[in-house]
Amino acid sequence: MHLKYEENFDLKNFTSFKIGGKISKVYFPKSIEEFEKIISTEDDIKIFGNLSNTLVSSDGYDGSVIITSKMDTAQIEGTRVYASCGMKGPKLAQLAQKHGLSGFEFMIGFPGSLGGNVFMNASAHGQCISDNLVKVKCYSKDRGVFELSKDEMNFGYRSSICQKESIVVLGAEFELEPKSPDIIQAQMNENLAFRKTHQPSLAIPNCGSVFKNPEGLSAGKLLDEIGAKGFSVGNVKVWENHANFIVNPEQKGTSSDVLELMLKMFSTVKEKFEIELKPEVRYLGNKNTREDEICKILNIK
Repeated sequence: MHLKYEENFDLKNFTSFKIGGKISKVYFPKSIEEFEKIISTEDDIKIFGNLSNTLVSSDGYDGSVIITSKMDTAQIEGTRVYASCGMKGPKLAQLAQKHGLSGFEFMIGFPGSLGGNVFMNASAHGQCISDNLVKVKCYSKDRGVFELSKDEMNFGYRSSICQKESIVVLGAEFELEPKSPDIIQAQMNENLAFRKTHQPSLAIPNCGSVFKNPEGLSAGKLLDEIGAKGFSVGNVKVWENHANFIVNPEQKGTSSDVLELMLKMFSTVKEKFEIELKPEVRYLGNKNTREDEICKILNIK
């Protein structure tokens, strides 16, 4: 099997944040077989999905990366759905709707891929990715490719065993509920309308919610109360309509700009409320001394 890869690949326009430098070597596998072959030939390689919640270093990364966005197949048999990790949430939601299957309506407005949604147990509008999940095909350095049941995934709010044990999601199987396609479409339309008023358009570069909600509280509300909507650093700023989003409107922001702004948001909330917000954002790439310092404070992996 001949493995194709890109050298000195510029990730900036590949990310939803439109921030990032060049990566030394990037692989785009289309199947689990290709993924396994790449893993077997690279000793130290980082694995990412659609990069919709990832801040990529403006200085790039001097290493190898797998991007799973081309592992994007899906099969439907009756009420069972199997989807690969690179399948984007909106596409999967539309596919289920056409087959009269309910359970994915909440993903219609998500820019992320299925792998990331399962990894972080994504949820919205009263639905959660784990609600209808049966099992997950996974990879870890210690175990290779293996499967986990829903119970074994240890799902919690914005969490799963994947984060605790460095497990990569390669695909997942679901049991959905039959429902009228018209009813499903109406719910998706309602979800999209909500997103338009509560979250920035994907035309405005951002990487979704910056911080997780503390238990019983809203990160957005806490940030609103400390005046975060007026915060900015360099060429990035907090979105004027929701304080838990950072936007890069002119596509001139840097990874340092974003980290400094996140630190400002984090520190101000901690000072006023004695609450330490936990980031939803992941980081890929090299870090200068200041970026490394901020990532340690914010506990960004």
